[in-house]
Amino acid sequence: MLCNDATWHGFRLTRGLRRVQYSIAIDPYSLHMPYEFKSLRHFVAVAEAGSVGKAAQQLHMAQPPLSVHIRKLETQIGAALFHRGPSGMRLTDAGSALYVRAREALALANEGFESARAIAGGRRGRLSIGYMFSLGYAWLPRLVPALRVALPNVELQFVEMSVLSCEAQILSHKVTIGLCMPPLAHAELATAFVGSEPLSLAMPSHSPLSRLSAVPVARLQGLRLIGLPTLKEDADTSLVASLLRRHRVSMQVVERVETVHAAMALVLAGEGLAIVPACAAAGAPTGVVLRPLQDAPESFDVAACWRRDLASPLVDPFVAVARAVFGSRGRGSR
Repeated sequence: MLCNDATWHGFRLTRGLRRVQYSIAIDPYSLHMPYEFKSLRHFVAVAEAGSVGKAAQQLHMAQPPLSVHIRKLETQIGAALFHRGPSGMRLTDAGSALYVRAREALALANEGFESARAIAGGRRGRLSIGYMFSLGYAWLPRLVPALRVALPNVELQFVEMSVLSCEAQILSHKVTIGLCMPPLAHAELATAFVGSEPLSLAMPSHSPLSRLSAVPVARLQGLRLIGLPTLKEDADTSLVASLLRRHRVSMQVVERVETVHAAMALVLAGEGLAIVPACAAAGAPTGVVLRPLQDAPESFDVAACWRRDLASPLVDPFVAVARAVFGSRGRGSR
């Protein structure tokens, strides 16, 4: 047991089954703590081998220096740690007390070293993944199992984002890496293209356009549009605006909402139509249907976005898995 006053307390059983209480006071914050891990390792080796000679062989060192280390450790502690006799080295009560804690300390140190190496190598750690609602139903069911296989010892956390909040969530470290649609353009953020989503028209199921397998863009002339948010203040620079301009089609923007599911709700309420990524069909409410647009090769790019100064070994494996799952080709990071 480790108490608040940094004193170790415990019990051991001697060979005669006599219960001996021990207590060793150690200040773990002392700048002049005399015990080194090397000394503890040497001590444990001698205790387990039962002789300095055998321990020296196991440690691949000469016997005299090892004897000096043990004597020095006894001097620092102020107690004999071994009974020395013709049959070898046997622990004293003080030695038994130290042996238990020395093994624990060495095991914890080794575990700490291994954990640090694993985290630095991307085999362990914690990854907070942000995603757009519209990507949730279509992308996560395919992405998450692949991540679990590729990063089995990494804790995954998922955070829903919107177009307007994703940048701030990544910059503030609330999200380690985000799946953003469209990709973010910020000096402090790096991006890697991982996939794309074609455009679809969301409409009430009773709309005459729902009878079509694909809707010509020209049929949208004069209709009411529920607009999605844009990353820039000028909405005319958006992908949808560019599409309508290319087809010389004008729609009346009656609302501009923050999320795709908010747009779907207004479509269901009969307020207008919405041009959304095709993956939104997976989360569409009953009464709303999606149809592809004819002559509309445009698509919403999806990118992994993270802070440029983020020194995480988990970024590259995440991007590699996302690209493998969604089959992106030919476009790198920036």
